[in-house]
Amino acid sequence: MFALVNDIDGYPEFLPGCLNSTLISKTPTEIVASLEVGKGPVRQSFTTKNFLEEFSRIEMTLVKGPFKSLHGVWTFVELSPTSCKIMLSIEFELSGMLKFAFGGVFSQIANTMVDSFSKRAKVVYGE
Repeated sequence: MFALVNDIDGYPEFLPGCLNSTLISKTPTEIVASLEVGKGPVRQSFTTKNFLEEFSRIEMTLVKGPFKSLHGVWTFVELSPTSCKIMLSIEFELSGMLKFAFGGVFSQIANTMVDSFSKRAKVVYGE
């Protein structure tokens, strides 16, 4: 599951609201990437730096975008050789007038992320 969440290039294939993804740089412990998200005519791009603790944690911090702040943490806890518990904590605050135009769209995307990744895992890894 860690690899699935870390596969940013694949996001537009299955993540509702993700229109495009661009990998900017990658090392074994850090990824910088941009996402374009939106719904209908409302679109925004943002860039995060993701700090990787292989197989256990991905921490996202804002580099640039329409947010006053953005911070998120994915945590992966192995339950058995074939299952794990996934937790996502994400906090964000939009800047200025974007709160009204984009706040609902981004909240909807954030609220469906774990479910979208779970569905994708069933496609990639099977039941």
